[in-house]
Amino acid sequence: MRLERRHFLAALAAMSSSNCSYAAPSPQARSQHLAKAAENTSFLIAWTDFKSRYIESDGRVVDTGNGGISHSEGQGYGLVLAELAGDRQAFDRIWRWTDENLAQPDKALFIWRYDPSATVPLADRNNASDGDILIAWALTRAATRWQEPSVATRAAAIRTAIASEVVLERGKLLLLPGAQGFVHDGTIVFNLSYYVWPALSEFADKEPNGPWTQVIEDGLWLLEQSRFGTHQLPSDWISYTNGKVTGPATGWEPRFGFDAIRIPLYLGLSGWEGQAKPILEFWRGYFVQGEIPPAWVDVNSGEFAEYALSSGVTQYASLLAGIPTAPKAYTENDYYSGILTCFSSLLPQMT
Repeated sequence: MRLERRHFLAALAAMSSSNCSYAAPSPQARSQHLAKAAENTSFLIAWTDFKSRYIESDGRVVDTGNGGISHSEGQGYGLVLAELAGDRQAFDRIWRWTDENLAQPDKALFIWRYDPSATVPLADRNNASDGDILIAWALTRAATRWQEPSVATRAAAIRTAIASEVVLERGKLLLLPGAQGFVHDGTIVFNLSYYVWPALSEFADKEPNGPWTQVIEDGLWLLEQSRFGTHQLPSDWISYTNGKVTGPATGWEPRFGFDAIRIPLYLGLSGWEGQAKPILEFWRGYFVQGEIPPAWVDVNSGEFAEYALSSGVTQYASLLAGIPTAPKAYTENDYYSGILTCFSSLLPQMT
């Protein structure tokens, strides 16, 4: 039976599981825990290193593992991390570049990709909902931290645009990866790594009459239904048709991979990692043997990547799987691993 909206977040707050040693607090308490965790030395060191490597003087966050492009996701990550670090100067620089270069002229969303080497740097003007969510989350928090009414107004406008442009009702409330290109003849393609759970939780706390509680509830239902193959893992891209999850999406590799590995991280930052039990059990099976899990798994064929998870993923994967002394992974000096290292450093203080 579907929970009434006013009870749903309270029910989540009371959840506990064998994968965690605490009951998840309310969204407000979780937000406070996150802010407190950001005071730890390991996070501040990771943030300082990330800032020096991947954020240019004008505030552009550079994806060094993807040809030096920038995207709304990276700008959003930079904003979230800068706010958590209390780094107002970096926050303002990142936000200024984001607003001046990626803001869409006709709606309060952001162009997803900027390629400085291209003749037309903003050739694809679609948005990416995870980038928009991260930006709105950062602005929402920053408005409170620095008491900036104009930032609060902008954050509210972005949340409204997300709700109207990429939240779609088809029996369930689904979060589209972008406003264009993900609905095809009744089939919807979604990506569970775009559900930035701690952000959605704070949105629901901020706007109890908005769609966010239902988006969370239905998103967790989608996650439960998206267990494919021998190891019951979600693929990066998934199809939904006629009220049902129908399997990995056609046209994408059927892999639990580069995107889906973030699902447990976002759940862990919300205190809901028990919802990622199959993923954590899969990872734990490797860690207890002193091995690092493969970077991806084909959920149809069972084929594994010939290389292991990156150092950034290994940090949070082992913590959430209950094996904090996992083997040390090879350290990559790239944007994505740097982001995940920063967020991983927030988890130990929250368990």
